[in-house]
Amino acid sequence: MASIQHEILVEIFKNRPSLAAELLSESLHIPIPTFHEARVASIELTETQPAEYRADLVVVLCRDGKPVRVTIVEVQLSQDPDKPYAWPAYLTVGHERFRCQADLLIVAPDPSVATWCARPIEIGVPGFVLRPPVLRKELIPSITDPKEAVRRPELALLSAMAHGDSDQAPAIAQAALPAFAQLDGKRSGFYYDILYNSINDAARRALEAMMKGYEYTSPFAKKYIQQGVQQGVQRGVQRGVQRGRGEGFADAVITVLDLRNISVPDATRQRILAEKNNERLKRWLQRALVAHSIDDVLDEPS
Repeated sequence: MASIQHEILVEIFKNRPSLAAELLSESLHIPIPTFHEARVASIELTETQPAEYRADLVVVLCRDGKPVRVTIVEVQLSQDPDKPYAWPAYLTVGHERFRCQADLLIVAPDPSVATWCARPIEIGVPGFVLRPPVLRKELIPSITDPKEAVRRPELALLSAMAHGDSDQAPAIAQAALPAFAQLDGKRSGFYYDILYNSINDAARRALEAMMKGYEYTSPFAKKYIQQGVQQGVQRGVQRGVQRGRGEGFADAVITVLDLRNISVPDATRQRILAEKNNERLKRWLQRALVAHSIDDVLDEPS
């Protein structure tokens, strides 16, 4: 099952089909032909393979109604040994289907995963080597200009996700907020939610001051928050039962933190598991769903 972060990143590129071409050109310096339209195409890149043989997103650049470039967008959050075999296939099938040159853009926020993705792929035919273009975290521009954020709100959101823990986070958030206000209600709420959950405490306080309070608004975020609660509690209770313990909420807190890739030191992990106050544990669980770090979760010592 795709993770929340994976789905969010795919959605961003889907909402602005030209973003993949823009990043290939501006961040990776790959020449892109002139085009008048960028449209999302079917993710099916073969008719004989099952669903897992689909790209995350296929974007076709058109000039005068005809395809001039097809871009395969792949969000990669972990190493997958199948991908070095699938990526060349995506490109060749896209090249054949749309009768134009094909690009690959791999979005890999994690540095170690990005390095793995960038390894050359030897196909076998001499000279036929794929060197995957990888959009690393540091290659995503920091959008602090409100005018640029208005022009490309998806890039502003991607910027917040990439640099939300940096000193530039407050400026990124302040630039993005008025840009998102101009979007339709559904997309605006979704972008607000992701922005809020991507930035550090200083930026979040500045954003809250601008917004006069904050609640999750988009159906997308509410859906995944509810799923996170259910998954965390269910897995926590199951683990608690398996270990003969009744404190399922403590396991739920740990599970949610692990699911959200928030680092938990061993001493802190033991503190959570040793906590007996269910009200405190429930409070920690609620915070774990939106926390930026473990410090956002815990309050007073036990």
